[in-house]
Amino acid sequence: MQDQIILECTEARKEGKPVSRYLSTRNKKTVTERIEKKKYNPHLKRHTLHKEIK
Repeated sequence: MQDQIILECTEARKEGKPVSRYLSTRNKKTVTERIEKKKYNPHLKRHTLHKEIK
């Protein structure tokens, strides 16, 4: 069962910039912990760590 999740940038708020968000999917039966991925943030113009939010 694939569920959609939202990944949000962790570094943008510290720098006072708008956050970037990405949609992704995960299988809740096999992956129980929250997902963290390195994704591109266009406001900071670099790759940053994005964590899953509720």
